[in-house]
Amino acid sequence: MQKVRYLLISLGLLLSHFNLLSAQYSKADSSILAIMKEMPVMGLSVAVVKKNQIVFTNAYGYKNEQTKEPLATNHLFRIASISKSFTATAIMQLIEKRKLSLDDDISPLVGFIVRNPSFPEQPITLRMVLSHRSSINDSQGYFSLDAINPAKNANWKKCYNAYAPDSGYQYCNLNYNMAGAILERISGIRFDQYIQQNILKPLNLLGGYNVDELDNQLFAQIYEYNRDSAKFIFSPGAYASRKKELETYTLGYSTPIFSPTGGMKISAPDLAKYMMVHANNGKYNGKRVIAKKSVRKMQTMYSENEQYGLALSKSANLIEGKTLIGHTGSAYGLYSIMFFEPKEKFGIVVISNGCDPSYEKGFNKVLRRVTNVLYENIVLQ
Repeated sequence: MQKVRYLLISLGLLLSHFNLLSAQYSKADSSILAIMKEMPVMGLSVAVVKKNQIVFTNAYGYKNEQTKEPLATNHLFRIASISKSFTATAIMQLIEKRKLSLDDDISPLVGFIVRNPSFPEQPITLRMVLSHRSSINDSQGYFSLDAINPAKNANWKKCYNAYAPDSGYQYCNLNYNMAGAILERISGIRFDQYIQQNILKPLNLLGGYNVDELDNQLFAQIYEYNRDSAKFIFSPGAYASRKKELETYTLGYSTPIFSPTGGMKISAPDLAKYMMVHANNGKYNGKRVIAKKSVRKMQTMYSENEQYGLALSKSANLIEGKTLIGHTGSAYGLYSIMFFEPKEKFGIVVISNGCDPSYEKGFNKVLRRVTNVLYENIVLQ
């Protein structure tokens, strides 16, 4: 009789806890839906980590505006610049194997001379490239390494700023497309396949840089919001096939077709699992992806004013009173946020396949407000 009594008490406590959680989640949902009524949003997918566990995931709005298919948590997004973190993580794996060093001159690594013409004697190192302190810019484009290769572009000098390498910061996508090419040249493995084999597969994550190897039925269509017309415009380029380019692919040079700088496709819950690797000193669910010292190096801020490390930045403007580590992304109309607090062991991922492009304190306004709703109603409860 006593055992039955204890069982009933335990069951009552469990149901009470479940009802409390349901109320919290319901409030988060209603608050997010209110934001979507206030500002134009095509769709949102979110994931919340609390005490090292994913405690909340949900999706809102549409995957496809034309068919009105609802967005689901397993839908894949091209997450834009958060992709840089995967590239940097892969580079750190090679550094751990002593195949690279952050202080290596990238010229021999990339296969052609990379030198600021105003400072020809100063090497540009891998650390400078990954921290955006290379003095390189995107003025000549970044979809091909021809932009900065002196043998391919007569205007290659325009790829460099007037200041010396490591004396200033400028965010630059070309930096990470070169890093992806270096990954291929040193590992001997095509970029998309390396990421798949050494990061995604060990963590059991569905995603990748190669559109043609993913189920296109899972892609959340991306839309750019036009303020003048107050309409969403479909962006077909986000998931463009690379089959034709792969026919003439040159390992270590054609790499930008996969966009190491922004081309990862993944769902919000799986991105949250990857995020936990960096929140937990390189491990998730018992699987080590990179060493603790590599995590520290990625989270060291090499540009103090910008608070930028190696594909991870630090911000106190996303959630008031909290200094978080992570990255944002924006491309084709998509906006994404992945930020975590390593000491308190919480993190939040928010991805929109199209929303109001307004910014607030350095972040997309919609995503910032949704992040704070999730913090207040899930993390703090």
